[in-house]
Amino acid sequence: MTSPDLILRNGRFTTLDRSNPNAEAVAVTGGRFSAVGTETDVMALAGPATKVVDLKGRRALPGLIDNHLHIIRGGLNFNMELRWDGVRSLADAMNMLKRQVAITPPPQWVRVVGGFTEHQFVEKRLPTLEELNAVAPDTPVFILHLYDRALLNAAALRVIGYDRDTPEPPGGQILRDAAGNPTGLLLAKPNAQILYATLAKGPKLPFDYQVNSTRHFMRELNRLGVTGAIDAGGGFQNYPDDYEVIQKLADENQLTIRLAYNLFTQKPKGEKDDFLNWTKTSKYKQGDDYFRHNGAGEMLVFSAADFEDFRQPRPDMPPQMEGELEEVVTILAQNRWPWRMHATYDETIDRALDVFEKVNKDVPLEGLNWFFDHAETISEKSIDRIAALGGGVAVQHRMAYQGEYFLERYGAAAAEATPPIAKMLEKGLKVSAGTDATRVASYNPWVSLAWMITGKTVGGTRLYSQRNCLDRESALRMWTENVTWFSNEEGKKGRIVEGQLADLIVPDRDFFGVPEDEIADMTSDLTMVGGKIVYGAGDFAKLDENEVPPAMPDWSPVRTFGGYAAWAEPETDKALRRQAAASCGCASGCGVHGHDHATAWTKSLPIADLKSFWGALGCACWAV
Repeated sequence: MTSPDLILRNGRFTTLDRSNPNAEAVAVTGGRFSAVGTETDVMALAGPATKVVDLKGRRALPGLIDNHLHIIRGGLNFNMELRWDGVRSLADAMNMLKRQVAITPPPQWVRVVGGFTEHQFVEKRLPTLEELNAVAPDTPVFILHLYDRALLNAAALRVIGYDRDTPEPPGGQILRDAAGNPTGLLLAKPNAQILYATLAKGPKLPFDYQVNSTRHFMRELNRLGVTGAIDAGGGFQNYPDDYEVIQKLADENQLTIRLAYNLFTQKPKGEKDDFLNWTKTSKYKQGDDYFRHNGAGEMLVFSAADFEDFRQPRPDMPPQMEGELEEVVTILAQNRWPWRMHATYDETIDRALDVFEKVNKDVPLEGLNWFFDHAETISEKSIDRIAALGGGVAVQHRMAYQGEYFLERYGAAAAEATPPIAKMLEKGLKVSAGTDATRVASYNPWVSLAWMITGKTVGGTRLYSQRNCLDRESALRMWTENVTWFSNEEGKKGRIVEGQLADLIVPDRDFFGVPEDEIADMTSDLTMVGGKIVYGAGDFAKLDENEVPPAMPDWSPVRTFGGYAAWAEPETDKALRRQAAASCGCASGCGVHGHDHATAWTKSLPIADLKSFWGALGCACWAV
């Protein structure tokens, strides 16, 4: 009998195996769990070559799997982006922006591309255009807030060429001053096309840098405990050209996230041709356990895509939706390709189900793991219709970022079960969880878990009554075993069970013991994919087998700030800024700070140097 390659002992393993829910040790052989049980039984299997890791009594969980992550697109750009995900004050965010502007060379931009909401800031606001221009008079700055708006400084407007003669685009609105000149605010009215198109005008990284960038994004996800994801495609992400980087990493065995990818159509009115071509040239499930094809979507036809900006009225899909959708779904069903479909509102889901039911009469959908994405306002009737057709619903934590806007438009009663996760689970529907990162929400899985458990937004607003909140084990299953149906990998991963892929994490805190308000701040101290430790920190830092070269280019924000909540920045620097802010009574209308510290970072006085006299005390408000 072959001895295991690796044994993890002295742990508290939450296996999610109902016949063996808790274990003390696991063995790994050939990238799979080969034993899960008591320490005595598992250690008896050890051979002279078996590596043994002592977990020191720590809790271990199955690796987290994101059901909807734009990881391929996100990886190409990660090293260029200044992430405001998890930053708690606009003052800190503006300080980060100012420091990044100082080291970003022309013709590069400084980009803050989603993953945050103004409600997460203590100031409860976005920066003003005046503040952006003060911080960055010459370096282009592009800030994307969810998919509702973008803020551009004057330098960005100049580079892009938006001026008083620029016509109003069909997919958005350029706000202008009294003279007709663009102010720098772009609004997604009636959809986000202007935001996509403007961002696409920015410089791209060279291929080798994109490879490095994707590796850093995967490592950031590993740091947060993510071991797998389903990629939902994306706008301006063309197949196969924009998949070359991820394919290279797969070919060279450098993926540290297991990835199933869906193909997203790119051209309105060209959707049928896309899927006719792809079903001829690609095979469903082609690939391996690290990189494999997962069908179509999330965009099937543009006429069926409802826009998820809750600041805007619900859009009605055009009358041609059903005909165009039927053509594409028929092609997919005939070729036995599953699909995922973006649908925010029940009105869209209802009309799409009419199409799916019609296709089902001629080409049975049984056995196809198709599903709707998002489904914030799905009705009980639609839930039952989906179940009858054998479909599922993939939810994401977009309401954690847009919940306040939903409340403003639709009220608290409508928000109480948006989406109705608990009811869908109660009815036995296939349901799983993810993020929809990197733009409309953060890629941090713990924020999603906290949202499902507490019912609160990242801004602290309570959306859901207790009956729509999940207990911790149910929420964990939403991020592990439940996701495997959506990639047709049930029984292969998602639990710590003999024979399944050896993907697990050891969080920095006990998920089942940590206070609710700390769940969103959790990370992983040990992340294992296929028996390889791809991330190690704290007690397990020396076990890390995934050395990644420094972020490229050398001015990358990743080098300074890392990622979520600027984790790479020394805590002492953050503490000094918080201390200075706490000692300042900004409400007094200080001439240096204005009325908050976000304004302070844009001033020319040396107030950002917190160790100096002017940084700590050099203002009119310190003595109030």
